[in-house]
Amino acid sequence: MQIWVENEENLGPNQHSISRLWTGSSHDVVEVSIDVPSDQDEAISLIGLVPWILVRCSDWTMIPFENLIACSRGTQTRIAAAIDKEIEISGAAFALGGGVDAILIPASLLNKAIKFLEDRWTKEDPPENIAIDPREARIISLESAGVGERVCIDLTRRITEGQGAATGSISGKLCLIHGETISSEYVPNRPFRINAGAIHSYILMADGKTKYMSELETGDEIAILSSPGNIETAVVGRLKIEMRPLLVVRFEISGEEGQAVVQQAETVRFVSPTGTAVSVTDAKAGDKITVFTDYRVRHMGIPLDGRMVEK
Repeated sequence: MQIWVENEENLGPNQHSISRLWTGSSHDVVEVSIDVPSDQDEAISLIGLVPWILVRCSDWTMIPFENLIACSRGTQTRIAAAIDKEIEISGAAFALGGGVDAILIPASLLNKAIKFLEDRWTKEDPPENIAIDPREARIISLESAGVGERVCIDLTRRITEGQGAATGSISGKLCLIHGETISSEYVPNRPFRINAGAIHSYILMADGKTKYMSELETGDEIAILSSPGNIETAVVGRLKIEMRPLLVVRFEISGEEGQAVVQQAETVRFVSPTGTAVSVTDAKAGDKITVFTDYRVRHMGIPLDGRMVEK
């Protein structure tokens, strides 16, 4: 993390720790004041276009900084936070676990900032945008989850056998849910549809982010996957949300437990590691299914390096 100091004289013996003396403007820095929520949107719109964004909040709050840090990961834009109180140093340093890239402080806080940052925190480089990993998981149990809202996703194109969406209750362990491409004696196929799970579930989007199923809208682009990990994209045409009986499917992968909540219906199918569709009404403990793992944390659906526990 860099330390910037407002341009003042008599900085003392720690001048060597200052990365920049801020004079009020610089060719590589755009300054944004966040007073209302729309100001955050303005700052986000600059990410990827400028080297630095210097953010001043009229009322210090963490969420705008967390959102900006999340959106800037993987881009060339870095975030600087203007702060004027000692207590705000830790907030800036630990925001989303990785912190901002620089703090702008008055000279009176320089010694305290140096001591805090050197003794307690070292900024790591942003993580690479690692692709999710298809893994084999073992079903532990299937139990009733009562009645709740399930979401059918109708796409604007057909998908093929072996393909589906990655959904589940834990963002780092998403099950491959097969599309309704398979006919039965009671139900015709719907090759544009994925009965994707309960409304609280995560779903992997085409850009690598996740959304809650409740946030999906017509026009959104989701990831379409297969058990080998091949990725395509498809656009949401509509959502079909209805009250249905649900099952919670618990599974184990590498000694850790995950879960997905899906409709109790034969048209809901997982995908085995060999690419075979496995109906949830036929599934049993010990069956193997495909799960996509990604052990980064998520903030607003954006993958970030850090630690988080989901159960």
